Amino acid sequence: MLTVYSSTGSTNCQGIARRDFLRAGALSLGGWSLADLLRTQASAAGSPSIVRDKAVVVLFLSGGASHIETFDPKLSAPSEIRSMTGETTTSLPGVTFGGTFTRLAARAQRLSIVRSFQHPINEHVAAISHVLTAGTDRTGKGSEGFSMGALYSRFRGTNHPTTGLPTFSLLTADEVDRQYSSEKGRVQQGSAPRVLGQAYAPFDIAGKSDAVKNMRLNLSPTRLDDRRQLLAGLDRVNRAIDSSGAMESLDRFQQQAVNVVLGSASQAFDLQREDPRLIEKYDTSDIRIGHNKYRDSTLGHQFLLSRRLIEAGCGFVTIHSAGWDMHADGNNPGILDGMSRLGLSVDQAVSVFLDDLAERGLSEKVLLVITGDFGRTPRINKRGGRDHWANLCTLAFAGGGLKMGQVVGQSAKNADVPGTDPITPGNLLGTVMHQLFDVSALRLKPGVPRDVVKAVEDAQPIAALI
Repeated sequence: MLTVYSSTGSTNCQGIARRDFLRAGALSLGGWSLADLLRTQASAAGSPSIVRDKAVVVLFLSGGASHIETFDPKLSAPSEIRSMTGETTTSLPGVTFGGTFTRLAARAQRLSIVRSFQHPINEHVAAISHVLTAGTDRTGKGSEGFSMGALYSRFRGTNHPTTGLPTFSLLTADEVDRQYSSEKGRVQQGSAPRVLGQAYAPFDIAGKSDAVKNMRLNLSPTRLDDRRQLLAGLDRVNRAIDSSGAMESLDRFQQQAVNVVLGSASQAFDLQREDPRLIEKYDTSDIRIGHNKYRDSTLGHQFLLSRRLIEAGCGFVTIHSAGWDMHADGNNPGILDGMSRLGLSVDQAVSVFLDDLAERGLSEKVLLVITGDFGRTPRINKRGGRDHWANLCTLAFAGGGLKMGQVVGQSAKNADVPGTDPITPGNLLGTVMHQLFDVSALRLKPGVPRDVVKAVEDAQPIAALI
């Protein structure tokens, strides 16, 4: 939870994220305060005709999830290609998923699986950037483009005008395995706003302990009250000078800033407000993940937190799931071990999330996207793993008002290349942005660079989903 506590010492504020989301709650007079950011949000917010009542959750399977063991098991292929985890029948006639996705298979009518998604980059850092920016970083070198979440924040505004919650959040975990920590850093880098500017970077909730630490102010209640009174006094002076009455609007932004620190926004981070039975359904902690070092899976609670953030006004959430680089080498698990841990975590967490959204009437509002760096080699290597393969990648959608209960595109007989027209990261960008905005009206939004708007206008959504 977000708390204000008394302290005679000082704390290290590193890791609180670029918005100074919590430290700004102290209503600092120098630099950007939270009130400043809320004011910017209000002045830059899109009109209701541009911003749709939708939200997006991206589950990013870093390391590169196998397209074969997830949604395209290819049991008709030779044994050295077909899914090592077998297959499971789904609720869609003739469609199977990988053997660890039994719960998702029962909910396949709520999903649309893309089996012809590809891009040209086989290296982790570049591929992660390329996918998270939906191809606007064309080479993945980080010198151009912008993450999808940052783009959404640029069009909608950085904070919710009522709760003050950041528009774009990144949910990671406290990783103990060195390889998984490296992947987290790559996803953080890939989520950057780049050319849009740091104002549109994600609010990074870096694991449970960091989230609690970052939701805390090293400021006594007395000092907070003193600063509020000081600002009120300064505002009275400003209002007396300002004959136009424009200063009157500052009261609202100051109150929003205080609400973030002391009120409604903090409640989004308090999972104990949920029904204990629902928390138990989401709980994936009985699954141990890692390779050289292990920890309890937190994926279920990351999904629960994402739903709470969306209900509180956050519009774009990226959830990081590390460990999908299943080479079966010194740093990474093989397919069987990896899928028995990570695959089961995803199967449970996503299934409960979909059920939870449906029960709350949010299925049409919230779009879930499942993807990763790239896919894996069709042929199993001699150690029982699969290597990097961008010619076919994992991609699935759920909800958001798109057409569900279908398979879009097909892979070739050996699951190595698309057997139908390829779906690209640009199509991913088009699909997501057309759900979030009235794209035809974006050009009317003032202050947005024309090349940014054009990148969205030129991105074609996946036709079968619209």
